[in-house]
Amino acid sequence: MLTRKQLELLELIDTRLRRDGVPPSFDEMKDALNLRSKSGIHRLITALEERGFIRRLAHRARAIEVVRMPEALEARAPVVIEGGARPAPVAPARAMPVTEVHAMELPVMGRIAAGTPIEALSEISHHVAVPGSMLSGRGNHYALEVRGDSMIEAGINDGDIVVIREQTTAENGDIVVALVEGHEATLKRFRRMRGMIALEAANPAYETRMLRDDQVQVQGRLVGLIRSY
Repeated sequence: MLTRKQLELLELIDTRLRRDGVPPSFDEMKDALNLRSKSGIHRLITALEERGFIRRLAHRARAIEVVRMPEALEARAPVVIEGGARPAPVAPARAMPVTEVHAMELPVMGRIAAGTPIEALSEISHHVAVPGSMLSGRGNHYALEVRGDSMIEAGINDGDIVVIREQTTAENGDIVVALVEGHEATLKRFRRMRGMIALEAANPAYETRMLRDDQVQVQGRLVGLIRSY
């Protein structure tokens, strides 16, 4: 049975031998174990040697060999040292594996109104990297920066980047980029109601807009969202 200090010193010596190929100096041992003098280290080393855990080699400086470790520590995997290199770091418990993720850069085609419609924008302001899993099937995709809070209850906030699949048709309930009367662009939920097209907000502060079919042109459907914190 080893005392706490004896066990600490044995582990220190074993770790340094595995890592560097040589044991720590007496000064390093003293500092690591927070002892006031090296005489305490001499006593600990003598006790470990008498119990058969280490062996001191004669006529060699800093020559200590670990003969065995306590049973509770013997199950540790051996560390192979090549050319004095340090062992590879061990992953933390429950660490998730790192996998390669396919990403694509999409053009950000200006801003889209989630509120009062704004003038349609078609110039590229910058690009944004989007995970490939966010892109919906074949077809062209683009991104828009959201301005306004009319879709906040659908989880779309002011400043978010929405990923849009370019298409000219929509199903009831789709969130779409709608071009109103050829010059106003807005992000709303699409529905056909009583021969009209309803552009619904997801915020009770905004009214649903009812428009004729010829007043609305669907330019794309929402397939993803990117938020910065």
